[in-house]
Amino acid sequence: MDLSNIVFNSLKYPLRNIAKLPIIFTLFILIAIIPIGKILDNNYIVLVGVIAFFLFILFVPGFFLGVVKKGSKHSAMFPSFNLVNSIQDSIRVLVLRIVYMIVPVIVFFIGFSTLGSSGIDMIRNFQIHSFLAIFGMTLLLILVTYIIFEFIFFFAKARLAYLDSLKEALKIHKVVRDIRNIGFVNIIKWLLVMLVLMVVISFVSSAVMVIPYVGFLIYLIIVIPIMESISNYSLGMLYSNIDYNN
Repeated sequence: MDLSNIVFNSLKYPLRNIAKLPIIFTLFILIAIIPIGKILDNNYIVLVGVIAFFLFILFVPGFFLGVVKKGSKHSAMFPSFNLVNSIQDSIRVLVLRIVYMIVPVIVFFIGFSTLGSSGIDMIRNFQIHSFLAIFGMTLLLILVTYIIFEFIFFFAKARLAYLDSLKEALKIHKVVRDIRNIGFVNIIKWLLVMLVLMVVISFVSSAVMVIPYVGFLIYLIIVIPIMESISNYSLGMLYSNIDYNN
């Protein structure tokens, strides 16, 4: 896996398609006017923002799934702005998210329902240390379960983009196989590099935050979409390594 190539091409990707980014920026802008409408007590502005928010939910996840697919194919082009296809892809991403969150949700409810029945007795018997220990272990179990399935979901989304098949993306054993084929060491290196890159971009671009009134808006509507484009494209490029390791 050529990590430097992944990072370099991912950084260039949104810059190559800068002319198409304003459409994504516009959705972020319209969402951002919701608090403005609240401040101005203008229901029409709020309504526009709410409509934009629902369009965002229906369009953006599917669009960025397309970015993952472009990355997996090593294409420098942006996905086409097809509302129907993006909505369909957004629904598929939502279904994928729901399915992969079933286990963490079950663990959450089982953990706290068990803790709730025994925890009350511990508190009544002044067993505070035992209660805190069990509470901490329960939280740790929930957190670990969530991280594991969030990690698997991440690559299930990449599999969905790569194979264009929700059915294939729901096959958790094959997603885990893909992760093994890419290599845990490669994935960890990629995660660390991308984390550092996102922190650096965020830190450098945070200078706009000092601009009164519009600083946060600029950061929201320009920096975040660019960072999302970089991270999703790099995920696609990383996932394409399954071809080289099978």
